[in-house]
Amino acid sequence: MKYWSMILLLVLLCAGSVSALEIAGVQIEPTATIGDRTLKLNGSGVRKKFFVKVYIGSLYAEHRLASSREVLQDRGDKLIRMKFLHSKVGREKITEAFSEGLTNNAPDVAGSVDARKFLSFFTDDFVKGDTVDLALGSDGTIVVRHNNKLLRTLQSPKLVHGILAIYFGEKPADVGLKKGMLGKE
Repeated sequence: MKYWSMILLLVLLCAGSVSALEIAGVQIEPTATIGDRTLKLNGSGVRKKFFVKVYIGSLYAEHRLASSREVLQDRGDKLIRMKFLHSKVGREKITEAFSEGLTNNAPDVAGSVDARKFLSFFTDDFVKGDTVDLALGSDGTIVVRHNNKLLRTLQSPKLVHGILAIYFGEKPADVGLKKGMLGKE
């Protein structure tokens, strides 16, 4: 009996160290790099709109963040990565979703000059396979990339908090996505 318990323990330990995660047929990287920092995958989930799988959202952070409160209060660098699953998501749909998320979760930031600048970064539609990275620096720097191409950079600690609130605030864009990004699904 002791022998089988040890084997079961080893199997469970090995299973927990699998480095690659797959969601909806898409490989999710276990780490991401921002500048000279390597961030670890905190969690991933699927953003759905009316039963349509829009994108996989992943949160990367310097250390494990288990709650919305921890995400919103943590001062470390973070990355939100969106890997699009839907055949086409219009630019206007994404900017509407960001705008609505800011209004619902960070009304003091919604409509601000910085929020309008951020929304203006998105000039193209997104198609299946596209990746959008929102690098959120501890110093308030926001770097937006589309398929690894730099779109723009903006400095605004309040907007960093507002973007995080879209996903982790009281009225998140998608509750299932929030749970997934917190590693709870």
